[in-house]
Amino acid sequence: MVASPAPGVAQSAASAQSPAPKTYPDLPSEIPERFVPVTAGLDYVRRNEMIPMRDGVRLYTAILIPNGAKEAPIVLERTPYDASGMASSEPSTHMGGAISRHNGPTEWVIEGGYIRVFQDVRGMHGSEGDYVMNRPIHGPQNPTPVDHATDTYDTIDWLVRNVPQSNGRVGILGVSYDGFLTLMALVNPHPALKVAVAMAPMVDGWRGDDWFHNGAFRQMGMSYYLGQEATRASGEKWLEGHYDKYDEFLEGVSAGEIGRRHGLEQVGFWRKVLAHPSYDSFWRDQAVDRVLAAQPLKVPVMLVHGLWDQEDIYGAPAVYRALKPKDSANDKVFLVLGPWHHGQEMGEGSGLGELRFGSDTSLYFRREIMRPFLDRYLRPGASKADIAPVTAYETGTNRWRRLPAWPAADEAGRAVRPTPLYMRAGLALSFQSPAAADAPFDEYVSDPAKPVPFIARPVRPDQEVGNFSRWRRWLADDQREASGRTDVLSYETGVLAAPVKVSGAPVANIVASTSGTDSDWVVKVIDVYPDEVAGQAEMGGYQLMVSADIFRGRYRESLETAHALESGRPLMFRFELPNANHVFLPGHRIMVQIQSSWFPLYDRNPQTFVPSIFWARPEDYQKATQRVYHTGQRSSFVELPLAQGP
Repeated sequence: MVASPAPGVAQSAASAQSPAPKTYPDLPSEIPERFVPVTAGLDYVRRNEMIPMRDGVRLYTAILIPNGAKEAPIVLERTPYDASGMASSEPSTHMGGAISRHNGPTEWVIEGGYIRVFQDVRGMHGSEGDYVMNRPIHGPQNPTPVDHATDTYDTIDWLVRNVPQSNGRVGILGVSYDGFLTLMALVNPHPALKVAVAMAPMVDGWRGDDWFHNGAFRQMGMSYYLGQEATRASGEKWLEGHYDKYDEFLEGVSAGEIGRRHGLEQVGFWRKVLAHPSYDSFWRDQAVDRVLAAQPLKVPVMLVHGLWDQEDIYGAPAVYRALKPKDSANDKVFLVLGPWHHGQEMGEGSGLGELRFGSDTSLYFRREIMRPFLDRYLRPGASKADIAPVTAYETGTNRWRRLPAWPAADEAGRAVRPTPLYMRAGLALSFQSPAAADAPFDEYVSDPAKPVPFIARPVRPDQEVGNFSRWRRWLADDQREASGRTDVLSYETGVLAAPVKVSGAPVANIVASTSGTDSDWVVKVIDVYPDEVAGQAEMGGYQLMVSADIFRGRYRESLETAHALESGRPLMFRFELPNANHVFLPGHRIMVQIQSSWFPLYDRNPQTFVPSIFWARPEDYQKATQRVYHTGQRSSFVELPLAQGP
């Protein structure tokens, strides 16, 4: 017996096989099969090209050509951050309006009449091929015949052959990752590459740029790894379960465990970071300053550095040190130091956080320094730009300085004087060495369960405060909250009667011991403002970080091989702090703060030696008594590069 179908089943099956006849008239779609934009009103032409590389991989490239351009120079930017979006972030009939959002104000592009080119690096967004974070040049870390140097060479070669509106001269520039790519173009450069401007470039991710600082891991960058490498389109988001990132990272215990909870082991670069916690050949081979030091200097380059760069505060000065000895004619290596957060030179620069400079320092840089520099090399017959070898903004007095080298005490090129600023008993700070009768040390208890936050809690780096996110401004934040903690030592001078100017990199020389077997040391040089400041009341008593960094104690003997610290033994920890060009004015004080955590920007040191801090267990994190010594042969001090005073 065959069962009868349930009511409606037969009709449903039949309907699935053939559509029911229409019983109503068509209402045509209003969307065309293909919309053709009207471009007659644009003041530029955009070309989208897939440029072939020597291995057959094609890279997406957006080319913006001003209407009527003839014999125009090309300015190239290579990026992992979506070239198509950078070339058309806003619908606009004007070229400058189209590209302004991603690249900051573009008055220099329009006024210079440049052809602007954006290109996705291989493996990202519209480009073919495989993506590798900061892809190394061909060599031990990259056995393939292609790298960013060869890709740039092949791109420039195509551009000068296929963009008839150009004069055959190409410049390259970029900020951050794009600044790293700019520097890669200097390796075996194409003959048509005439000039480079590398702003806040990623140079050495272990020594002091994005990934580590002196061995301490910058764990808040882990979300960047996920967003950058999880998908070709960079669309994956870091899922958060806490409003306060301090709580999130404290609950996760170690960076390795936090990464595991977010599936980060699927991402290739994270696996490499886990495998290389120390400064081994993996990091050394990729350090851009080392790479360029081994290359002939063929292309003039301007290195642009932000004095409060919260991401890449190491790179530009390091490359300057590597390249300047090659510049015998003093006409190929230029350095600019501005009072900026990361990339602020391409934005608005009249202030940073609570600081006010009295003028738009970024606009000055773009119009008076960068564009004349580009024109000098990209436009035959252009007048020689009067660009100083070093242009450095002097904070405190708020004025630009033209210097012959960096560091230099003044325009005449007189050398700075490395001068010890000593910690003294009673939390005093002095240019006079400690007295023999002084108390031998100060101490504090560092508790990994209550690490010192790098910004005031709740830690929300993306939160807007004034015109800046907390992440962009944090290096210029008031340090009073830290100075009030019992696990932070704050040494302070008396009120200054005369100005004290530092130009260069302070060097921490801290004699310290720990009751544990590993420890981090954070040293900050701070300008303490007078109790009252006329015209800006909120700056009364402000504690402004001028230079600060962290050092992971296990690397005291060797950056490549970690060693346990001998518990209770005073040891010298010597490390360089970021560059400063600052005047401590009369009426101000100088402060040095010392602490053992900077959380959650940096992962916590468990203070007991373990093979890899990435996988420290909860029981490994122990309190430690930290002592800072300041008598006789155990004197702790910060060596200041003095250009003036005391």
